[in-house]
Amino acid sequence: MKARLLFADRDVTPVSLPRNRRSALELLAWHADPVTEELVADLDLATVWNAMAGEDEILLLAVRQITLADPLTPEEVTYRQHVLTDALAHPEVIRHLYATACAALEGERTISHGFFSDHGEGLLSRSVEIIEMVLDRLRELRGLSEAQAGGFHSEGFTRFFTELRDQLGDDYFAEIEQHLTTLHFRDGFILSARLGSGNQGTGYVLREPNPANRTGLFTKSILKKPTHAFTIPDRDQSSFNALGRLRDRGLDIVAPDLAQAADHVLSYFSALRTEVGFYVAALNLRERLNALGAPTVLPTTVLPTSVLPTTAPTGAAGLTARGLYDPGLALRTNQPVVGNDLDADAATLVVITGANQGGKSTFLRSLGLAYLLQRAGLFVPAEQFTAPLADGVFAHFRREEDASMSSGKFDEELARMSRIIDQIRPGAVLLCNESFGATNEREGSDIAAEIIDTLRECGIRVAIVTHLYDLAHRYQQKNDTENDDQTVFLRAERADDASRSFELLPAPPLPTSYGEDIYQAVFHDST
Repeated sequence: MKARLLFADRDVTPVSLPRNRRSALELLAWHADPVTEELVADLDLATVWNAMAGEDEILLLAVRQITLADPLTPEEVTYRQHVLTDALAHPEVIRHLYATACAALEGERTISHGFFSDHGEGLLSRSVEIIEMVLDRLRELRGLSEAQAGGFHSEGFTRFFTELRDQLGDDYFAEIEQHLTTLHFRDGFILSARLGSGNQGTGYVLREPNPANRTGLFTKSILKKPTHAFTIPDRDQSSFNALGRLRDRGLDIVAPDLAQAADHVLSYFSALRTEVGFYVAALNLRERLNALGAPTVLPTTVLPTSVLPTTAPTGAAGLTARGLYDPGLALRTNQPVVGNDLDADAATLVVITGANQGGKSTFLRSLGLAYLLQRAGLFVPAEQFTAPLADGVFAHFRREEDASMSSGKFDEELARMSRIIDQIRPGAVLLCNESFGATNEREGSDIAAEIIDTLRECGIRVAIVTHLYDLAHRYQQKNDTENDDQTVFLRAERADDASRSFELLPAPPLPTSYGEDIYQAVFHDST
């Protein structure tokens, strides 16, 4: 059986915690390539992940793995969204499925795994115990499918419940229980062999017990013939050891196959825990945001311009958002936050300017998170979100001065951008927050414009927050003189009394970011 709740045609790599608790905590420390680590930090993904996982480390590993995985196709996004819709409609069932998978795997961890449990009688005994334990969980899954399948309509859950019903029938459980009863060998077992070279045993065969006669060590049908037997003295330890080795040799005929069957069932529960766990994490996030009155919506995925037919209407591959907000900020402040709108149509550049502390960086994070959540098949923090799938999401945010003084701030900015350029692909999104502000305005604008223009020519969408008026003004002039509709301008608003609404409105850049407001506030407060 396969879970197949994330993909219709393939599995995901299950996540798990090692038995060593110290190693588990080390595993939770995210170790990725520097570009990914920077994205995690810049978008404050840890806050969102922790809200999704709660105290469950398995959920934390699952959401990290899946949200940062390779992008889905539009069909895969649709498949996952339909499964998510079912999950949101039946949260109790989804949590029950997850709890069942967790119970099966936790049950396996409690079964002794001793020194002698990797072969012979030890391996057989442990495997039988595992299968007996998971049978109860499989019955639980079948009962859940019989009671709840009618309320699910997605392709993923329909197939999942149908498979449980078809493959876990009464005949299946009866047959498994019969085999397990036999494999306990409560009346001993019969092992036959031939004598080989040097009178060594060869051709060992484990005989199936006679089901009609199980009252003694050997079946009565065999005892009708003359037999040869021997008794080992109580203190003859070497003979007992030799008999034990012979017994293990006989059980080694069936024990590895049984262990493989046990591992197969456990791998099913491991995959189920990871895949259902992803939707449990989505439920957790949805509940946290709903409690704050913060909206969520399943995004609409459109095809990128490069694959649209020439007859497609203008803006068919556009980016549109209504009430888009940063869920990390909402979760940290424990209250709703201001959402913003964006009408980018088919524009490949969004330039965000305006007042300091006006919500520009927050908006950039909200846009990056929306792209990431969309490509994972999840809802996004907005009232409406329509966009083509991002082939990758990259972030280049301003950093503080290097305390080690091993490089200058501008050097560090260029080095990070170089790492991004090495990985970025057509169809990706780059988010720049005050990039190249560490040098003078003319040089910073020249460098930024050259990079931005090259990336746009390669089919990469760019969104920048900048205080470089020269840079923003260049694109504004091009927009005015060439009627360029490929650039959209947003500006953080500032009221006449210097207050900030944290709303970003379509507006051209201004030569000021109202830094004097902050100066007056700081020095007025200090006096």
